[in-house]
Parts: sequence; C-alpha cells; structure tokens
Amino acid sequence: MRVFKTPHELKDCVGEELGATDWLEIDQARINTFAEATGDHQWIHVDVEKAKEGPFGAPIAHGYLTASLANLFLPQLMEVQGTSMGVNYGCDKIRFPSPVPVGSKIRGTGSITTVEETKDGGIQAKVTIVIQIENNDRPACIIETISRFYAA
Repeated sequence: MRVFKTPHELKDCVGEELGATDWLEIDQARINTFAEATGDHQWIHVDVEKAKEGPFGAPIAHGYLTASLANLFLPQLMEVQGTSMGVNYGCDKIRFPSPVPVGSKIRGTGSITTVEETKDGGIQAKVTIVIQIENNDRPACIIETISRFYAA
C-alpha cells in the first residue's frame, strides 16, 4: 500500500504504480447477495445448473459486482492521510474484458492517472484499477475511479 501524508502529495505521483491487493475468491454466495441487492437474477449468475451448460461453463459474477470491488481494492492500494474526508466522485470509464467464473480469485492493481485541484479546495485523483483474474492473461475489469480528498 502506498501511503500519502497529505492529499497534496498526490500531485507529484501521477503515473505511479500502486502495487497489488490480496486475492479475493468470488464465491456463489457473493454473487447471489449481489443479485439480491440489485435485482439482477439473470441465469448466467444465479442458476448454477443452467450456467454449467451455458457459454461460460459455470456461473459468472455480474460485471457491476466486479466493478464495485474497486471500492474494496482502492483502500488496499493507497491511503491518503491528513484528510477531513475522502469522497468517491465516480468513474470515467469501465470495461469488462473477461468474465469472472464462480470460484475465481481476483485482485486489483492500480496506478495514479491524473491529479488536480478542485474549485472547492480538494484534490481530485483518478486511479485506474485493473482487476485481474488469477491464471488469466485478460483482466476482469479496468475501471477509472475518481476520488476527492479534502485536507484536515
């Protein structure tokens, strides 16, 4: 994990690689819980028997489940100290190059793409997170996250 003592330290780190998180196994319970939370009960995610006969040979995680895990991975990649608050401002671009079959392990790697000051005195950082699948050359998700940090 990369630790920044203040939000302003981010300015000097554009292009910096942030390393990798721990691996996280995507099990059927997590997929089912996400389906319940979002109302997306498509059979490729939640019907285990039908999904075995489907195009992926097993249930797959929802793309938005995979993308939402950027919120889990980002604090494992970097910490910004000296803040009164940090705000998830959104995302610019999300792509899903490869499905995540149930039982797969994924992790995030990240790099700081841009850093700029905001009109309200914050520091806005775009971090590109690549969510990798263990033993797969293609990533599950590439997501450009945008966070705002306000000094204490």
